[in-house]
Amino acid sequence: METMMMSSRTFILENYLKRTNTFIRFLIVGTVNTLVGLSMIFILLDLAGMSYWTATFLGNSTGAAVSFFLNRTFTFRSGISIQSSAVRFVLILFLCYILSYSISGMAAESIKGFTLFGHEASPEELAVLLGAGIYTAINYMGQKYLVFTK
Repeated sequence: METMMMSSRTFILENYLKRTNTFIRFLIVGTVNTLVGLSMIFILLDLAGMSYWTATFLGNSTGAAVSFFLNRTFTFRSGISIQSSAVRFVLILFLCYILSYSISGMAAESIKGFTLFGHEASPEELAVLLGAGIYTAINYMGQKYLVFTK
């Protein structure tokens, strides 16, 4: 049974995910690292009794580490050294955060009366949604062209 499961996973990896472009793999990795990071946050917050700031910092750091290693090996298949790519990775994350949420904050202020699923979104809520999209696009380009170069 285990051989059959392993061969199924290998089949999927070799025949489907290998053929996908790096952006699709980047989105898959983003989903995985988000689940890992959020799980860690809730475990630390609710089970370990850590403070909000400690739990979110450690959970997001764990998610970022998962992102780094999966993007390096799976998404971009980069052979660049861990030391040099790790520094660039962290710098790109901070740059993407500042750029995306600054841009989205300004854009959201100029949009009035935006409704999403019957809920009128506040400027902050709209900024978060816009920022997430901008962050994903800028982060992908930064990781692909500045961090995980071949």
